[in-house]
Amino acid sequence: MSVFGAYSQYYDLLYKDKDYVGEAEYVRQLIERYQPGAQSLLDLGCGTGRHALLLAAHGYTVMGVDRSLEMLAEARAQAGKLTTGVVPEFAAGDVRTVRVERTFDVVVSLFHVMSYQVTNDDLKAAFQTAKAHLKPGGVFIFDCWYGPAVLSERPSARTRHLENDQISVTRTAEPVSHPNRNCVDVNYHVQIENKLSRARDELRETHTMRYLFVPEVELLLDGAGLALRDSMEFSSNRELGLDTWTAVFVATPKA
Repeated sequence: MSVFGAYSQYYDLLYKDKDYVGEAEYVRQLIERYQPGAQSLLDLGCGTGRHALLLAAHGYTVMGVDRSLEMLAEARAQAGKLTTGVVPEFAAGDVRTVRVERTFDVVVSLFHVMSYQVTNDDLKAAFQTAKAHLKPGGVFIFDCWYGPAVLSERPSARTRHLENDQISVTRTAEPVSHPNRNCVDVNYHVQIENKLSRARDELRETHTMRYLFVPEVELLLDGAGLALRDSMEFSSNRELGLDTWTAVFVATPKA
């Protein structure tokens, strides 16, 4: 079973309160700061395409890549509803290996996609993918779990309940830390009820998330031919600290 594959149809419901609009605007501001005049953008690990669609609405020519066919189907369905602007393209591919034979002004990877690259080889390959798709002078922007906050505050068990007029979803997340691997296993138990038929289903998945530190990001980027240009707290732009759970990194191709 692929990560997210079994419950991709519930994904947008689970994250309906996520501020995609605000996040896309924040990413747009980063692009304007570090790559003014950018026109084309590749979204690695685009999921159901929420960020990609919003960035396209800002005027970028966007291509989204994801390995989940279920999520890509939803992304294409949403793109098909657009009546104005440039419609994003979506393609299947693993962020570690995909090559779309095009280059872009900007490559982004959002919502902790890089934290799913749990080994050094995974991260190096994903960074190499970003580098392979950047135009000279382009910019790579990604977010991830930030190590000092994970070790300082430590992940805790959480439960979320959401519903619409068709389904009710309860998701429990139980974390198990592996400090010697810089990873956390997040064990999900998802309970779904069809509100019309009262039929019930449940899913169990483990998502292993890697938390990152600035020196290792700098080293791994360097190995992929990229130079770390900046790092900060996602959305606020505050200096990274012990309470920073989501860090954003900005990199450019090495001269």
